[in-house]
Amino acid sequence: MKKYLLQFKPFLIFIGTFFAAYIGLTVIYKLYLNSFHANDIDGITTMIGHNVDQLMQLFNENTKIAKSLSGPYLEVRYNNKFTIIIVEGCNAVSVMILFVSFVIAFSGKFKTTLLFILFGVFLIYVMNVIRIGLLTVLLFHFREKEHILHGVLFPLIIYGLVFGLWVFWVNKFSKYAK
Repeated sequence: MKKYLLQFKPFLIFIGTFFAAYIGLTVIYKLYLNSFHANDIDGITTMIGHNVDQLMQLFNENTKIAKSLSGPYLEVRYNNKFTIIIVEGCNAVSVMILFVSFVIAFSGKFKTTLLFILFGVFLIYVMNVIRIGLLTVLLFHFREKEHILHGVLFPLIIYGLVFGLWVFWVNKFSKYAK
């Protein structure tokens, strides 16, 4: 048994570190969410909504984003028509937690790891704001394509970005990079 533990030590360290970081960050995020009342919108989701509104205004789009009176989400109106809602799950924090956990599990030098995590989280955030803005416009014009746009294409883009960042990290900066 000891032979196998030594043989698979790098893998076991990676798995242990990944799950420890993932569980720790998830618990912290859950505590953050629990600090809000049941019908309140958390600050990160509110900030996402504000940034989506800024992005749409940048392109002179007729968009209005407001807190819903019936639930903890933002309602997005595009060209005076209700188009989408932005809920807590739309803020991409769970994707960021997954990204950060992987980078920590394959960490390199502390400063490089920290800077890459900050860069990656920022890039995921910006990509998510663009994703929601594009989704708003596309669903206004192609409501019948909601499943393919919201359920397939946009998750593929955001997870594709994360996967690309992971590959770049492992090959260039992690302690396993050649």
